[in-house]
Amino acid sequence: MLYSWLVDDDPSAFRFPAPWSVQKLKGCFVVQDSAGQRLGYFYYENEPLRRLRRKMLTCDEAWRIAANVAKLPELSRKG
Repeated sequence: MLYSWLVDDDPSAFRFPAPWSVQKLKGCFVVQDSAGQRLGYFYYENEPLRRLRRKMLTCDEAWRIAANVAKLPELSRKG
């Protein structure tokens, strides 16, 4: 099973119960499971010079990555 260490076939046995959601906080997006456990932070910077110096993502890039991570439980069920 794809990403079997994250989820299991039995919905009651999920280590990180689906569905996962994305929340926007100041300067980052957070992926959370349905129990509220925060699974990942994806930081971004809007100001171009600061972003280049810090080697950070744009807001759009961070959102896309967070949204794709939040889809992992769905993908593992289809796999």
